[in-house]
Amino acid sequence: MNEPHKLTATEAAAAIRSGDLSSETLVRACLERIAAREAEVGAWIHLDESIAFAQARALDEALAAGETPGPLHGVPVGIKDIYDTADMPTQLGSPLYQGRQPDRDSGVVELLKQAGAVILGKTVTTEFALNHPGKTRNPQDLTRTPGGSSSGSAAAVADDMVPLSVGSQTVGSMIRPGSFCGAFAYKPTFGSITRRGMKLLCRRLDHVGVYARAVEDLALVGDAIMINDTQDDDMLAHPGHNLVAGLEKLDQYSPKRLAFVRSPVWDQADEDAKRAYEEYARGLGDIIGELDLPPEFDRALEDHHVILNSHLAAVFRREYEETPGQLSDKLKARIALGIPLAASVLVEATDRADERRRMLDRLFADYDAVLTPAAPGEAPADLTTTGNAAFNAIWTQCGVPAVSVPLLEGANGMPLGVQVVAPRSRDANALAVSRWLWRMKKSDG
Repeated sequence: MNEPHKLTATEAAAAIRSGDLSSETLVRACLERIAAREAEVGAWIHLDESIAFAQARALDEALAAGETPGPLHGVPVGIKDIYDTADMPTQLGSPLYQGRQPDRDSGVVELLKQAGAVILGKTVTTEFALNHPGKTRNPQDLTRTPGGSSSGSAAAVADDMVPLSVGSQTVGSMIRPGSFCGAFAYKPTFGSITRRGMKLLCRRLDHVGVYARAVEDLALVGDAIMINDTQDDDMLAHPGHNLVAGLEKLDQYSPKRLAFVRSPVWDQADEDAKRAYEEYARGLGDIIGELDLPPEFDRALEDHHVILNSHLAAVFRREYEETPGQLSDKLKARIALGIPLAASVLVEATDRADERRRMLDRLFADYDAVLTPAAPGEAPADLTTTGNAAFNAIWTQCGVPAVSVPLLEGANGMPLGVQVVAPRSRDANALAVSRWLWRMKKSDG
């Protein structure tokens, strides 16, 4: 294996279990790739080679001693810097938390370690996982944004630095960077992955998500971390979706009926992106039809801003009043919008969001999945922005599973993801359709 850092997580895990590859060799290859590219890409905020190698060697020794390996045994994972780690700083992309060292791992890090993963390091997040950019650049074009807020997590996977990474999504922070950087991105059904030890922005909207290089990898890591945690009150009682088994069962699967959804924010897409998405949908033939969302979705983006800004005003009120110089202008502007919002306005927006979620359940009953833009276009050539999350907000608000599949290219040759959305708790559907679409692309050359 001349370039083990380019293996998918599924390939790497299998090679480690068979003895064809050691975790230490894989970790070294990833760190060498990071050393070669990090100065340009800037995906990482904290790396400690000694910790990474110590984990890898311990896992190699355990396997040699006959211990049963976990599903991610020896596989390196990057962790967005909003998740607590007991042996690495968690600084939330903010100068207010420089050097902050938690004394306990977050729930998702605990589960990854239990599955045998190597926690390689902490990836760059925008300030508090919102929209003030960090240092990360798009690995496909260093003049362009990688998106946000999971900028480092998306860039690290897309640039072959690590096979898996963890991010989060409150509006479009998983799916949009996946589209911009050309990685597979997965935001599961709301309540599928614990948020204990994660910096929460909005309890109603925050999702944990993952990046990978293959759909099978999304299933592999998803099964490892979709385990109920009683300390996250919003978790599903039975969050596991049996994704690996579901994909194996559906190996020869082809969808019966798909829907192409432009959504109420279609006018915010770039013209070349509109053409690319429409041509792609037409190319799928009779299997896909068009679905117009009802008028109740027209103000979904407005309601999303109300819900999020109201929560931001509550979460960051103390910092806003006591240390405003340590907050970005972008964050302060959102807090200022949230402070005067009346409780009744928040309740009404939340009620409408809940009704949209129920409506989607009914609308989706006739389809295997919905295809819709993952982003309004290619990654902007502007490092002061993280791009427009309008095409992600509805699906985040409704808590449905979504996958960005790197299927298309924009006018400048940059990645353009197709967003695959399925009904709540039918995450296996979203992954099966995503894999089918990817196989179609590969078979077409």
